[in-house]
Amino acid sequence: MKRLVLLSPEESAVRLSRLRSSLADAGIDAALISDNANIYYLTGRVFAGYVYVPAVGPEIYFVRRPIGLEGDGVVYIRKPEQIAETIGLNVPATLALELDVTTWSDVSRLSAIFGESKTANASPLMRRLRAVKTEAEIRLMKISGEKQERVYRRVPHLYRQGMTDMELQVEIERLSRLEGCLGQFRISGDSMELYMGNVLAGENADNPTPYDFAMGGEGLDPSLPVGCNGSIIKPGESVMVDVNGNYTGYMTDMTRTFAITTVDTLAQKAHKCSIDICAAIAAAGTPGTEAKSLYTIAEKMAAEAGLERYFMGHKQKAGFVGHGVGIEINELPVIAPRSKDILAENNTIALEPKFVIPGVGAVGIENTYIVTTQGMECITNAPQQIISFT
Repeated sequence: MKRLVLLSPEESAVRLSRLRSSLADAGIDAALISDNANIYYLTGRVFAGYVYVPAVGPEIYFVRRPIGLEGDGVVYIRKPEQIAETIGLNVPATLALELDVTTWSDVSRLSAIFGESKTANASPLMRRLRAVKTEAEIRLMKISGEKQERVYRRVPHLYRQGMTDMELQVEIERLSRLEGCLGQFRISGDSMELYMGNVLAGENADNPTPYDFAMGGEGLDPSLPVGCNGSIIKPGESVMVDVNGNYTGYMTDMTRTFAITTVDTLAQKAHKCSIDICAAIAAAGTPGTEAKSLYTIAEKMAAEAGLERYFMGHKQKAGFVGHGVGIEINELPVIAPRSKDILAENNTIALEPKFVIPGVGAVGIENTYIVTTQGMECITNAPQQIISFT
């Protein structure tokens, strides 16, 4: 038999207490959680089933698979109708379901089971809750950052003359997996798909993608239209590497730019501007800061450098310069011009002020930061300059 909740008792208590406080503040009597990312947040593992958390009273873990999990509050079920049987007369007046990520058929079935309960949306509540990391979560993210940094420092040694972007990505993926990378990108919300990350060589960086990513790429097949496309890596062009940083269940997000030989002066200028933008936002990003004000800093610096035409894309532009990261790659807060988010201590944010220069490719960096009272602390500390393959 295996213990279902893998978090320490203290860590579990902190996360459940935060959820209960959020439920009480919203006037919600209970939440029924079934999304993998949220189950992992509340238990430290993924299982098929539900976590039932009342605002007042003990939590219940309803498990369908796998067999052999045990612990206080663990109840095995074959179908969700058995949830109501277990809680008996304690039917909540208002029940929060993850309406942003749960299928209509599942919502309809659960609503019928709790016919007397008013339905609320648990998705935004859980996103806000997970945006502020505990010390235990930050420790895991720092481990991911250290491992990802080790991989990036070895990327120049993987290059061979005549290589394609796909061949380089395969070597980076292999190195990442040997370092312990889990390989998984958890992405919340709208359908966005990615395999292990982006390696963009030269003009392919200017190929638009249907996904809301900072950088695109044609991809190897129309079924996955993003990332490397088999382009040969050429002198004078950039290679942007943005690969998976999930080593602990908590991701870091890091991008670095490589080249065989030096790129032109415009690309060098844009790359330095990216580094400068990250430094300026990191200094300004203290608790209580409006996220949209940080986007304004980036936009203004790009314009003052005469680089606005290339900022966050050339043919197609991304509408943000940073995003929360953790269990999922696209958490809160969002650093965008119309963002309503306010930074809080222990937010973990990936900043990625990137540029696409025609004839060269993508340049710039991305780092993952922790919001502190002194500004943002970087936890992805590979070299930031354009790195030579030779």
